[in-house]
Amino acid sequence: MKWASAISDLPELGRGLDVALEDATRALDARADLAIVFVSGHSVDLARVPSVVRDHVGEAVILGCSAGGVVGAGIELEGRAGVSVTLASLPAAELVPFHIDPMTLRGESLRHTMHRVDDGSTLLTLADPFTLDGPGLVRALDEAFPSAVKIGGLASGARAPGNHLLFLGDATHTAGAVGLELRGVTVDTLVAQGCRPIGEAMFVTRHRGHVILELNGKPAAQMVRAVFDTLSPADQELFAHSLFLGLAMTEKREYTRGDFLIRNIGGVQRDTGGLVVGATFSDYDVVQLHLRDARASAEDLDALLARYQEESSTPPAGALLFSCLGRGAGLYGAPNHDSDAFHRVAPGVPLGGFFCNGEIGPVRGHTHLHGYTSCFAMFR
Repeated sequence: MKWASAISDLPELGRGLDVALEDATRALDARADLAIVFVSGHSVDLARVPSVVRDHVGEAVILGCSAGGVVGAGIELEGRAGVSVTLASLPAAELVPFHIDPMTLRGESLRHTMHRVDDGSTLLTLADPFTLDGPGLVRALDEAFPSAVKIGGLASGARAPGNHLLFLGDATHTAGAVGLELRGVTVDTLVAQGCRPIGEAMFVTRHRGHVILELNGKPAAQMVRAVFDTLSPADQELFAHSLFLGLAMTEKREYTRGDFLIRNIGGVQRDTGGLVVGATFSDYDVVQLHLRDARASAEDLDALLARYQEESSTPPAGALLFSCLGRGAGLYGAPNHDSDAFHRVAPGVPLGGFFCNGEIGPVRGHTHLHGYTSCFAMFR
């Protein structure tokens, strides 16, 4: 198994594709079985992408989408023209492409549409956020294929339905999801949620839908205020715009960073004082408030990558990064942060990817649609 990654920032799409494809082909130095292509900063001629790629890769399976930024060859290009090409030679693997129509997001329908999905296989999935319910997609994939690994992201860069393009084989799609089942390849996943806990873990003692009404038997707003009052001035400033809620994924005596699924907080209801959260709850769920900043994101990613390095017997042959549009230089103040962090523990490993409208990745055995995360897929 061999992988190669290349990137181009040329403003003309056709030339940028040619350069990135030529560089990746030269680096791979083998027959490509898979070509993964992400394109940012181009609003015209996107429908040409599969045919241009096909001219370079022969019979390889083609997968990709339009993006708000791309990752390749250790470089992250954000908010401007860019082409990322990742090629893989996978002689021992089986690649099964699939397209999911927005109308087929039910477990039985997915099993019928996608036919057999092997135990232990990986579903590399790209979706259009305007035409497909992202949380519904990952929920349906988990229900239909519980033993498969799901990793991927939502297309980005467009502001209206119909303007994202998904690439699959020689076709383009403006709706639904496209993807690839990989059989015979080991794929390790890493989801860096980029938050640090504040205050103490609490029980959800009263809730309604997406609203937490009470924590530890007291009004939710009162408990949130109590945490705020314990913070430093710097953290109190972050509290106003970078506050999230962590939902514990397992029962433990003590909770630390990484034990929580991070979800957005939408605010406090005026009439009830309830906390509006992008999740639903059960009685006595354990939750904890979290803050997100550049330091927390960097520490979280470094810790996860270091643990992966310690636990892996062999380095990956290649990797993909699905990172949130809210990360990158806008968060860290400098480009290439997450790519650099990856290459510190996996030097020389080809890494491609894109900046997403939402990231698909597993946490504690269940797949979720995330925000503000970096999801890595490492192929061995």
